[in-house]
Amino acid sequence: QPTDHLQRPLKLRFTFQQDNDPKHTAKITKEWLHNNSVTVLEWPSQSPDLNPIEHLCRDLKMAVHQRLPSNLTELERICKEEWQRIPRSRCEKLVASFLRRLMAVLAQKGASTKY
Repeated sequence: QPTDHLQRPLKLRFTFQQDNDPKHTAKITKEWLHNNSVTVLEWPSQSPDLNPIEHLCRDLKMAVHQRLPSNLTELERICKEEWQRIPRSRCEKLVASFLRRLMAVLAQKGASTKY
């Protein structure tokens, strides 16, 4: 494929992070990640959540809830619409705040933070 050379370097430059939710640690999930050569960050159980995507998921959940979808088709459409509405600046702010959130976690020795 013409774009194959563009996709390969991404596998080398990125590490996948997930929490230890049972669906993420299921045998079938681990096998899929391994078979697809996905590098996964080791993440301790019940670690404070430092993953910016969790904040975006919360934003999405709140926006979708306000629109009151009445069926699965509507839910899917609304999710896609609301995901597209999340400003790039929100993503940039979450990524930029990582060091500050990490320092707060370290200061709390892994306990809860305001984040």
